[in-house]
Amino acid sequence: MKEKIKAYLTSQIIFSNDSEAHSLCKKSWFGNFEKDKVNYSLTEAMFLVENKKLEILSNKKILKEKELGEKLKKIDKRFQIKYSVYKDLREKGYIVKTALKFGADFRVYEKGKNPDKVHAKWIVFADYETGKLNWQEFSAKNRIANSTKKKLLLAIVDEESDVSYYEVGWIKV
Repeated sequence: MKEKIKAYLTSQIIFSNDSEAHSLCKKSWFGNFEKDKVNYSLTEAMFLVENKKLEILSNKKILKEKELGEKLKKIDKRFQIKYSVYKDLREKGYIVKTALKFGADFRVYEKGKNPDKVHAKWIVFADYETGKLNWQEFSAKNRIANSTKKKLLLAIVDEESDVSYYEVGWIKV
């Protein structure tokens, strides 16, 4: 069995300077290069841990999957819902990156597209099926997608963590 990539959790950042982390980032777009290391989003890190590709150390101790999940929920109150969406999209073959600078949960690239060469097709907002969205919030999300030249994808998560997607677009009349 191949050895897992070693990554480190320091406050709210998960990173690795492992050569395998660099090659996985180049090949499958997990993480982002920053100087000589690869930084992972919380959802990317959890996905890689679940898929036995990454182990995360905190205070020189390897975190078990459940322990890591609890820590990540403390860092981000919305971690669970975002992770359900991230995992579903990644398992379907999409490249998923954070979209904090757009005020959204994720940006998603079409299957087989290189994020270094193309723009994301969708900007994603995740919510539970019990969540409420008023017209002003909906309009704001739609404006963000339109102004970034992306389609709006609403990811609705049910009680079993199954995700349904609704693509929203503008129609010019």
